[in-house]
Amino acid sequence: MSSRMSSRLAAVSALAATSLLGLATAASAHVTAQPGTAEQGGYSKVAFRVPNERDDAGTTKLQVDLPMDHPVASVSVRPLPGWSVKVEKAKLAKPIKAHGGELTEAVSRITWSGGKIEPGQFQEFEVSMGALPTDTDRMMFKAVQTYAGGEVVKWDQDPGTGQGEEPEHPAPVLKLVPKGAATTQNARLTASAKPAAASSTDEADDGTARLLGGAGIAVGVVGIIIGGLGIARARNAGGKA
Repeated sequence: MSSRMSSRLAAVSALAATSLLGLATAASAHVTAQPGTAEQGGYSKVAFRVPNERDDAGTTKLQVDLPMDHPVASVSVRPLPGWSVKVEKAKLAKPIKAHGGELTEAVSRITWSGGKIEPGQFQEFEVSMGALPTDTDRMMFKAVQTYAGGEVVKWDQDPGTGQGEEPEHPAPVLKLVPKGAATTQNARLTASAKPAAASSTDEADDGTARLLGGAGIAVGVVGIIIGGLGIARARNAGGKA
């Protein structure tokens, strides 16, 4: 094979690899609040799920800001082996009633550091909080993810209602529903557990099929170009003969 043809094949292979990388990046995950729904006025355990989205660096720090326009009186953090936690408070513009009195400050920021989330892994940072606000239907937590190499990713964009296009770096959101609504919703999900599981499996299979389909297209492009180069080479050889 001539050096010229080798160069062409190398360029085509690089293009196909770039296409596959683009598909993988589009399917990457974000920092989220789990579960995504809780009851207004109640207490809930919220886990901030953090996936590592880099293949050459680990996540070493997570900072989560609690919304001060809807403060929470009680916040406690579950210990996580290998990680240290720092809890900061801020003064409230308007005191809130809690535990038979008034609170003039509330937890505004929680920072985990010292541990490491390796490439291809995720970690959940659990927080118990309440009583949750009753005057809003959601809480948005702005988060900052720091990697070992010093890269900082801010998950602070408002995802909205979920009807439009999702922003590039959406902030974790906890939806708040009226008291009893979350219990009813969970009961419905339990009653339809098997169909839901099948649906989730179908969605996962569909996502896998799309990724494999993209890979097939990239490989097909390589095959077509290689075939074209082979035909051109054969014609050239025939003309010389």
